[in-house]
Amino acid sequence: MSGSSSAFVAGFTAAAVATVGFLAYQASATVPAGLGRPRAAVSSAAPKAPRDTKHPAALPGRSGSGRRVVYSVDDDRVWLVGMDGQVRRTFPVTPGRVDPLPGTYSVTSRSGRITGTDGTPVEHVVRFTTVGGVTIGFSAAVKDVTPPSGAPVRTGGIRESRADGNAMWDFATIGQQVVVIR
Repeated sequence: MSGSSSAFVAGFTAAAVATVGFLAYQASATVPAGLGRPRAAVSSAAPKAPRDTKHPAALPGRSGSGRRVVYSVDDDRVWLVGMDGQVRRTFPVTPGRVDPLPGTYSVTSRSGRITGTDGTPVEHVVRFTTVGGVTIGFSAAVKDVTPPSGAPVRTGGIRESRADGNAMWDFATIGQQVVVIR
């Protein structure tokens, strides 16, 4: 290949790369801000799901179908439900300062062990949405610790016992449905 044809190919390649880069930038600049982010399927004004008053830990009605995690923000309780609709486990939780909106989500990420936004070491973190920049998910404190003092932190960690955290970790893999009810 001669020197002039090599320069032509190099110039042509550079122009093509620049054009593709410009088009990619243009496309990213016009994407709506919320596109691709998990969102609630129902507004915060959703009615409270029906409860069995004789059995307060029973799975509430209108909480979805199939294999799923059900989380009640009003009752601070979680149900792990199998494909057959039977509750595999239910347990109380302690919510963070930011609640997810009622709706249907999917598990988006998991971490084995991290430090929570409040400074508490946590394990078996199962995340499913973000509200106002705060990530919402289930986790278990590694040990009983008092969070650092200071101004309250906007946390989205829904804390469970270590045993319940182990069950959640085994049950709620990436893509698992999470139904949030009132």
